[in-house]
Amino acid sequence: MKKNGVLHNIRKYPVLYAMAIPVLAYFIIFHYTPMYGALMAFQKYVPIKGISGSKWIGLKNFELFFQDIYFFRIIRNTFLINLYGLIFGFPIPIIFALLLNEVNSKVFKKTAQTITYMPHFISAVVVCGLVKDFVSSRGVITEIYCWITGNNATNLLANPDYFRPIYTIMNIWKSFGWGSIIYFAALTGVNQELYEAASIDGANRFQQVLHVSLPAILPTIVTMLVLRLGNMMSAGYEQIILLYQPITYETADVISSYVYRRGLQEFDYGYSAAVGLFNSVINLIFILSANAVSKKINETSIW
Repeated sequence: MKKNGVLHNIRKYPVLYAMAIPVLAYFIIFHYTPMYGALMAFQKYVPIKGISGSKWIGLKNFELFFQDIYFFRIIRNTFLINLYGLIFGFPIPIIFALLLNEVNSKVFKKTAQTITYMPHFISAVVVCGLVKDFVSSRGVITEIYCWITGNNATNLLANPDYFRPIYTIMNIWKSFGWGSIIYFAALTGVNQELYEAASIDGANRFQQVLHVSLPAILPTIVTMLVLRLGNMMSAGYEQIILLYQPITYETADVISSYVYRRGLQEFDYGYSAAVGLFNSVINLIFILSANAVSKKINETSIW
């Protein structure tokens, strides 16, 4: 009799299953159990009464959100900030990994990787503090900008038109090195004989990158793109809140920062939960659609 049941596998590989327990516990405690709180979106939630005792109001919170005067503003800002990040930020780690893969000096390569990884480990508070100093009326970036354009020195973050570019550039600087790790890993798996064959056929270094390296990591690129599209309506509220101010709400206020203000500053928990749930549903639609299109076009998908 063939023994392939779960209990048989547990007895055969007890250490492996024991190692999986903390991971399962993490997802159950911090990802699945909190989903019970989504019920707040359909209630006039009162903390002292809890979810079980608060009044059920159905879709009223969603109706109020759709009728909110700031609805289109926060949807537009959230989408545009993520679109800027996708257009300008997504290709940078790929290009960086491809370029550094062509470097023969191991010392230079390791040094460059270390330097570009470092910003990822810097606290968002510290990064945003540095950005505020650099773009203040007397900041280094402001002085360079004024020298190039001839404009008067002002706080660039106080100008709504500059918030999205500053935020996008900050995120690129902070994350492109760390984001390139997965592409470096994919490049290490490329068969070196392919480069030798391309070289024999007369391909130069650029052509080898274009016809060997890039196609080899294309499945990884597509997978990361699908995951990125799944966050098209998400923007880290921590950095937004640390950088924006009322004068820049018109271009800086996003769904997550709006939820923060309504939920934690105005104590409208049910309404903020409804906005957050709406945001999650939109992201789910994005990632399902992107995965379906990717699977149909090039047979690469995350499931």
